[in-house]
Amino acid sequence: MSWWLAYIGLGLFAGFFAGLLGIGGGLVMVPMLAMMFAAQVGFSTGEVLHLALGTSIATILFTSISSLRSHHQHGAVLWKVVIQITPGILLGTLLGTLFASRVPAKPLALFFTAFVCLVAVQMILNLKPKASRDLPGAIGVFAVGSGIGAVSALVAIGGGSLTVPFLTWCNVRVQNAIGTSAAIGFPIAVGGTLGYIYNGWGHADLPAWSMGFVYLPALVWMVPASMLIAPLGAKLAHRLPVATLKRIFACVLIALAAKMLWNFFS
Repeated sequence: MSWWLAYIGLGLFAGFFAGLLGIGGGLVMVPMLAMMFAAQVGFSTGEVLHLALGTSIATILFTSISSLRSHHQHGAVLWKVVIQITPGILLGTLLGTLFASRVPAKPLALFFTAFVCLVAVQMILNLKPKASRDLPGAIGVFAVGSGIGAVSALVAIGGGSLTVPFLTWCNVRVQNAIGTSAAIGFPIAVGGTLGYIYNGWGHADLPAWSMGFVYLPALVWMVPASMLIAPLGAKLAHRLPVATLKRIFACVLIALAAKMLWNFFS
């Protein structure tokens, strides 16, 4: 029961900051789940990170729906872009999960930590690419989608930290970039979840109640908690100094990633 309470707490924490700062909860969930799984009996050390990645992106599958609906109601989603980029997203996420399932935990942990640090630096310095061009053609959008999907699957995020900069660089208005990114997060989560389930199916050394690399007890408790609290975070985003909170949160991300890395290499 204590672990179920921990999953609920993690869902509340990740959902709150996802709503408040517009970031994917996977950046928080992956290192925390990896540490929680490592502390429990029945989890193989070599598989805790794969399970953390799969469970995190499966959680995003559910939480992205509410975000998508909200942005659609505000007319912020460019559905033409979503339709063009989704095939590439699905291909990229499936390839990303295939690669991640075959990479040992330590190199995967290094890649995740490096990505988290890049996102944290972007938050601290508030770096934004200057709009300089239009969206590429269908083939270009497909290629970009494949890359976004692959990286998102490798680190179990909704893709906003990659999609929003790309769209704003292509002269898409920031509100539309955020709304479209929220919509793109759903196919990322679909492809990633299916990929982690398929590539982990029948895998040795997985704990009971696992569906491939998705650990169902954690998923069942985190999803309602994160979906419940995310709207509160979104409301507070208009009242709190978000720029300062982003910097504090970036430091939390680096600390979590460093602790996860220490657990793998100590």
